[in-house]
Amino acid sequence: MKPFLRYFFGKGDEVEFVAFSLAHILPILLTAALIYLIYRFRDRLRNSSRTDSTLRWILAFAMICSEMSYYWRLVGVPSLGPNPIDHLPIAVCGWAIIFGSYMVVTKSQSLFDIVYFWVFAGTIFALITPTVITYTGPTRFRYYQFWLEHTLGYVAVFYMIFVHKMRPTLRSFAKSYAALALLAVVAYAANDILGPGANYLFMAKPEDTPSILDILPQSFALRILIMAAAVTALFALAYLPWFLLDRKKKKAAPPAEKLPDA
Repeated sequence: MKPFLRYFFGKGDEVEFVAFSLAHILPILLTAALIYLIYRFRDRLRNSSRTDSTLRWILAFAMICSEMSYYWRLVGVPSLGPNPIDHLPIAVCGWAIIFGSYMVVTKSQSLFDIVYFWVFAGTIFALITPTVITYTGPTRFRYYQFWLEHTLGYVAVFYMIFVHKMRPTLRSFAKSYAALALLAVVAYAANDILGPGANYLFMAKPEDTPSILDILPQSFALRILIMAAAVTALFALAYLPWFLLDRKKKKAAPPAEKLPDA
């Protein structure tokens, strides 16, 4: 049993995960199917407070466990040992999950404002190029922990949109952007204090394994400028459907009647 657990919770020495393989596409398809089911039964969920409450608590529990189990694994496997150089909780994906778990329990619009943009703009690249699990395929714990952490945020956001009719606004855009800027300041300070090897929010250098971030220049100033522009574009893209929906409703609304002159 111990050899199996050591293998299951350990990290491989060879490449086990292949991008755009079944192991890559299947978790995304399952997430899309779950989101469709939420949409399909949204009215039934909305009208059943008991079912809605139960599902929200289950979702929140799963989100917290998926995030915390990453650190439990580091503590439980001596060879992986937690290292402040790259294992501090300073990541968009992680905090999106933590905020998201509280969001679904409390039905907080304020947390939704942040989680919506962080999920769509902050975790999309992790889904496209999940380089952090290059050495851990479907036979390892880290594979499942990664996909739960990076897909449950989407499930939570769409649950609140479809069932509780939440939506982002321009104010949400600004709030979420400011929160991300604050996290970036924390990440910069951590990278500076910890020195070589620290790379929180990928601000110091590209990933060790091939990823979309490899196209970024080594110059810190240029990296930050390009990353800020990319984040702004992704935030705008995430808000675009709501902007178009509002404009469509405004055009469809009947013109206000003009009052007769006195």
